[in-house]
Amino acid sequence: VQTCALPISVMNRPLPPAATPWLLAGPALLLFLGVVLVPLVMTGVLSFHDFSTSKGIQPVFLLKNWEEVLTDSYFHEMFARTLRVALWVTLACLVLGAPEAYVLSRMSPKWRGVFLLIILGPLLISVVARTLGWALLFGGQTGLINKALMGAGLIQSPIPFMITETGVVIALTHVLVPFMVLSVWTALQRVDPATENAAQSLGASAFTTLRRIVLPQALPGMLSGAIIVFALAASAFATPAIIGGRRLKVASTLAYDEFLNTLNWPLGAAVAVLLLVGLTATIVGSNRWVERRWSQVFQ
Repeated sequence: VQTCALPISVMNRPLPPAATPWLLAGPALLLFLGVVLVPLVMTGVLSFHDFSTSKGIQPVFLLKNWEEVLTDSYFHEMFARTLRVALWVTLACLVLGAPEAYVLSRMSPKWRGVFLLIILGPLLISVVARTLGWALLFGGQTGLINKALMGAGLIQSPIPFMITETGVVIALTHVLVPFMVLSVWTALQRVDPATENAAQSLGASAFTTLRRIVLPQALPGMLSGAIIVFALAASAFATPAIIGGRRLKVASTLAYDEFLNTLNWPLGAAVAVLLLVGLTATIVGSNRWVERRWSQVFQ
């Protein structure tokens, strides 16, 4: 039996340089198309369909759902609440996470590893479990926080945390503050501690050193962390659903209710697509600004 084999020179011939990146990225690109891009396109198409309780989803092209989302004050309130909660969570994470990252960057390697594990430890626990823990802390008169405050005589009546934006902001801040710490800490790795010592030896106060040396170096990390936290807070579902309940809806829980409770999938798809477009525009625009700021700082 004769076998046909390619010449050794043909088998050892290298691939064209232009084809190599496509072959390497091909599997990941196909996975991205099948798992991410195709469902997004289908959701976008679904948002233009019609829905009726008697006939279900009608595969027709209409702008009815988009007109309702863009003109109804009810949806305006939901998106405004989503934006408000995301901004407050971003600000809280920035106030808490930036100082934590600065202290973490100045620790000795031994203690830095311990405290880094403490900061990242909550990420090892499910978001649902952490949010349920906050629900137990918040819970009315029986909540541990209100019990402690009333026992200390600081308040006379329980503070409402459940089904309030305050409770959602507190729980989301606990969930997302590690992302801010990591972003700022990574940026502070570029700062040489000797620079601060040199500034103080030349007569600069601690505040001036922090404002003129540390803050400009940490600013790109703070901006990057703010983008990450804002996107995650605006698209969060489990925490607003548990703490906010059905009476305090945000965009993600609103889309969930339209899909699974009222079964109006086209309207839910319109809400989801609008949320995605808003987040994408915010992230891309902010990222461009961060890149320009980064180039100015390190120019």
